[in-house]
Amino acid sequence: MEWPITDDVAALRAGVRAFGTDAGLAGKRLMDLVIAASEAATKVLEHGGGGTLIAWSDTGGVSLEIVDVTGALAMAYRTVDADPDLLSGQNIDFWLLCRLCDEISLDDSDGNTRLHLRFRHRARQRGDRRVPA
Repeated sequence: MEWPITDDVAALRAGVRAFGTDAGLAGKRLMDLVIAASEAATKVLEHGGGGTLIAWSDTGGVSLEIVDVTGALAMAYRTVDADPDLLSGQNIDFWLLCRLCDEISLDDSDGNTRLHLRFRHRARQRGDRRVPA
């Protein structure tokens, strides 16, 4: 599935939710997927950009790829604050993504930023999470 990243983030969330449900996610895993998609799309839009969100599933889980034509995600990804100010809500995007996703990777080798977010079907175990280096 593929959605353009536009100001209609609610429609994107609804599409991702329906996709995640069809792919077998439920409960907290499904909410993690929807929140992560929304946070990543909002980050792209905050920096005046656009792009595409692509979703696919396999036997192990669901993947999202956010293609950002502005490079906003690359800058945010490289400046993740290990201890953000949660009360102000500023700069918590990737901190939050690191807690919601099972795997995160970024590739900006082709001029576009491609952020890959992975969600396994099974619930994460405490400490069982990959975060950006």
